[in-house]
Amino acid sequence: MCYKLSRPPALLHILAGYPAAELAAVGSETGGGEGRMAPRGRQVTCYGAAVLLAAALLLSAPDATEAYDSLDPNGNITIKWDVMHWTPDGYVAVVTMYNYQQFRHIGAPGWQLGWTWAKQEVIWSMAGAQATKQGDCSRFKGNIPHSCKKDPVVVDLLPDTPYNMQIANCCKAGVISTFTQDPANAASSFQLSIGLAGTTTKDVKLPKNFTLRTPGPGYTCGRAIVGKPSVFFTPDGRRATRAFMTWKVTCTYSQFLAQKTPSCCVSLSLFYNDTTVSCATCSCGCRNPNGTNCVNKGSPHLGSAIDGPGKWTGQPLVECTSHMCPVRINWLVKQNYKDYWRVQITITNFNFRMNYTEWNLVVLHPNFDNITQLFGLNYKPLTPYGPSINDTAMFWGVKPGNDVLMQAGSKLGSVQGELLLRKDSQTFTFEKEWVFPRRVYFNGDNCVLPSPESYPSFAENASPVTKESSG
Repeated sequence: MCYKLSRPPALLHILAGYPAAELAAVGSETGGGEGRMAPRGRQVTCYGAAVLLAAALLLSAPDATEAYDSLDPNGNITIKWDVMHWTPDGYVAVVTMYNYQQFRHIGAPGWQLGWTWAKQEVIWSMAGAQATKQGDCSRFKGNIPHSCKKDPVVVDLLPDTPYNMQIANCCKAGVISTFTQDPANAASSFQLSIGLAGTTTKDVKLPKNFTLRTPGPGYTCGRAIVGKPSVFFTPDGRRATRAFMTWKVTCTYSQFLAQKTPSCCVSLSLFYNDTTVSCATCSCGCRNPNGTNCVNKGSPHLGSAIDGPGKWTGQPLVECTSHMCPVRINWLVKQNYKDYWRVQITITNFNFRMNYTEWNLVVLHPNFDNITQLFGLNYKPLTPYGPSINDTAMFWGVKPGNDVLMQAGSKLGSVQGELLLRKDSQTFTFEKEWVFPRRVYFNGDNCVLPSPESYPSFAENASPVTKESSG
């Protein structure tokens, strides 16, 4: 699968930090069938729910937030809490989580949202999600609340949930895509009826101590801030209603909080050299002397290890390797033509517990301004340093071919894609490791690159130019 670009793609302004009208007009240049053309400036229009959700994401994007990553300075998860109706002892609210991160999504087994009530509130009922624990509801004799926990934790429902328990934008098993890859699924909503909470905007107290787990750590949430009440339009757009009260919480991500060790590594290969620069030993940790922190493929204990305690917490169960990483990315400089050069990217999964659905890869390389053709990959340029610098690209798989990276042990435990890049006579060189990436991210986490001194010497391996090919 591939698409051609008649010239380098337009530098697209995406997500927060730009005017909504400008963002709404931006098109998407994504892959199609073999040889499909994607002219510069082509716009793809999404219909129905995708349009409404995309508009909501753009119009409600925060102006400025804390950032942990220079490649995505405005990236965050924003939680919006809208009080929609008053009840005899509280209110009904719709809570929506918007993913404003360009290349970090929430994958399986999904999000877990928690908070602490300011008073003695209880959750009478929920739709689109559920509290993980009911807590002590012994003080209630008749109608028993859904949860009496002072600090409830809420999880999404599964896609096959009965319709009478669903609301719009719910029930995705906790998976939230990035706006770049799938804007129609870049948010998640649920509804809850709160009791013992006050029945006016003056009586309601905001929850505090918000936490977001996915399901492991990594996100830090700020305090709830009351803002302008949200406005909602009927499907025909002829009537507008608004929430009685709205507050927002912003959660930002840190890879250092998410895990103590990296989660991916990079190996490098050259078409004219048999030597492969492997992932560095212990890139993501080292094997225990007794081998208890990894499992060999084909081990008789593999099944019981997969179903062990870490299954429900998202803890990786990795194959025993020298690098001990759940994921390895190989960057192969595959061919060298007169005016172009070709790169093959292979992603291999060594995690026995995880299928990486809707995976994505972010790579930094100075030649990305000259991407000409892609095979088996979707592509979007990222410009965190301004439109004049186009050296950062986001790649992801083409549905339904290679958009899922199957778990270790599967025949489909790796995916591939290729790039054809035009040579810039003023910058292109095989010297000083120029053809290798500067940084690589997998699903938003920074991967470990080999040590520069381990790279093969280009000077000693002069590469002949192969016959010009159409690619």
